[in-house]
Amino acid sequence: MIETAQPSPLHSADGLAGAASARCRACAAALTREFVDLGSSPLANDYLSAQQIQQVEKFYPLKAYVCTSCYLVQLEAQQTPDRIFSDYAYFSSYTDSWVRHARDYAEMAIGRFRLDQTSTIVEIASNDGYLLQHFHARGLPVLGIEPARNVAQAAERKGIRTRVDFFGLALARELAGAGGADLVIANNVLAHVPDLNDFVAGIAALLKPGGVATLEFPHLLRLVAENQFDTIYHEHFSYFSFTAARSILAAHGLTLFDVEELSTHGGSLRIFARLASDTSRPVGPAVDALLQREEAAGVRTPAYYDSFAEQVMRAKRDLLAFLIDARRRGRSVVGYGAPAKGNTLLNYCGIRRDLVDYTVDRSPHKQGRFLPGTHIPIHSPARIAETRPDYVLILPWNVRDEVMGQMSHVRSWGGRFVVPIPELRVFA
Repeated sequence: MIETAQPSPLHSADGLAGAASARCRACAAALTREFVDLGSSPLANDYLSAQQIQQVEKFYPLKAYVCTSCYLVQLEAQQTPDRIFSDYAYFSSYTDSWVRHARDYAEMAIGRFRLDQTSTIVEIASNDGYLLQHFHARGLPVLGIEPARNVAQAAERKGIRTRVDFFGLALARELAGAGGADLVIANNVLAHVPDLNDFVAGIAALLKPGGVATLEFPHLLRLVAENQFDTIYHEHFSYFSFTAARSILAAHGLTLFDVEELSTHGGSLRIFARLASDTSRPVGPAVDALLQREEAAGVRTPAYYDSFAEQVMRAKRDLLAFLIDARRRGRSVVGYGAPAKGNTLLNYCGIRRDLVDYTVDRSPHKQGRFLPGTHIPIHSPARIAETRPDYVLILPWNVRDEVMGQMSHVRSWGGRFVVPIPELRVFA
């Protein structure tokens, strides 16, 4: 059963905005220009039990806008952060490549910023300790801030001191009073924040003089160029170009002095920030180079955003045509992975069990449950060898090489892998 929720009339004090008065969460300008409309979907991380799929399920509008003042792409908030994140199904440690990425980052940060046992490292949205464990193993003092209690408990079992709370200016001031941080890490959390100004102001307040903050987030340029529309879901409130991120941080006294382009999540940025008053770290050439590249691409012009919706509809038609043709030919199709992005894809395309039999996921926290909206069952990866499907649809396409390596035995019976983004491709 489906219940379509209307946009909430509540406003920013509750982390929500009403459609009649939608305002940019960065600069407060009126939101009047649509980026893409993906219909209605349930919350992408609301995995269901067998009992819950018999009950009414709420669907929320999934429409993104672009601010024509600061060019931040964003959704209206349909639910409060505590509703979305207080009990969370995503555990970072179940993706091998992500754990390696975290380890490499820790080694880089310790060396580049000369961190030692006298330094304090704070990670915002620290999840299950997948990253801080690498600093902790080197004897560096760490603190994780994680609102999802079930995930924080997994970090604490690894010995990672964790504060179960949402991060903002009030908490930052409290922590700064206890000494502040030499390094603040915020990986893949900026997009999850409805009150951007409170969050960024908190980072500035938490930093010690001479301290550094690094943030990682998917790059809007890659989202547009590679049609990564499935990364749009309710838990992601905002989508950042480097230009928009720089503007938001500058408004709170933070200067970006470096940027790196990463392969993670289909193409991300790692930005390096310091207090504007700290002149010990000059702004590097990568900053101006990326700003110029974005300017040339047109990120500060409305026309840049206008063609995205047609790309999205074309991808939907291509995927549905492939799945329908496979069924007509008597071929079986299953999914690999139960990521949030996959739930956007499946719900937007209207794909149910008539086209995809089931999906699998390495996380035991998802196995035995059902995908939101589509009610496709989630099994362990061993299920694929048992049923020997003709096609495996890789929903976390950003780690497709890792998945095809782990599931290489699919080829032994002639099975093939299907990747839907940025365009439909079939791999033997």
